[in-house]
Amino acid sequence: MSLLLTASLVFQGLAILLLGRIAWTDFSTQRISNRDVLLLLCLGIGALQFQALQAHSWLEMGLSAFGGLALFLALFPFWLLRKIGAGDVKLMSVTPFLIGGSSLVVFSMLLLVFAIATATLVKNPFLLPAGMFRHYVQHMDRKGVVPFGVPISAAAICTTALQMYHAILVATSSGILQQLN
Repeated sequence: MSLLLTASLVFQGLAILLLGRIAWTDFSTQRISNRDVLLLLCLGIGALQFQALQAHSWLEMGLSAFGGLALFLALFPFWLLRKIGAGDVKLMSVTPFLIGGSSLVVFSMLLLVFAIATATLVKNPFLLPAGMFRHYVQHMDRKGVVPFGVPISAAAICTTALQMYHAILVATSSGILQQLN
């Protein structure tokens, strides 16, 4: 594997760990910190730049910037109406920089699946195995707060993992490793 690909994979791996932390924090406190979102943005831009240098094309960066801006403009009115939290809007706006513009369709489909699963669990907490989680979800349902950062993070983690798998598969099957031996 090339040095640029390795650096991109390291940045993506760190982003997956950070997304897991964001999901847990949002689940437990209903807060997404600006620091975590900014760090995720930096990791995403870094990974995209390594990929752009390797591919000799900045199109992916442009698609990501357009996608992030479009998501921010689309979700900002919902924040003004208090239908979605500010952290969720910021996390959704940063996600295209993490996954790239070409993977937004995969991310959107996974987000839909995880959002439906989250809504189902909030409305039907008896589906959960442990009493503590069931009690917590019932509490969320009474307060009317649903941690939307959890499905966003889960969809971003799955999309990033698929990208990493594809990058490793292409790097190992293209003969690069045989040439190094």
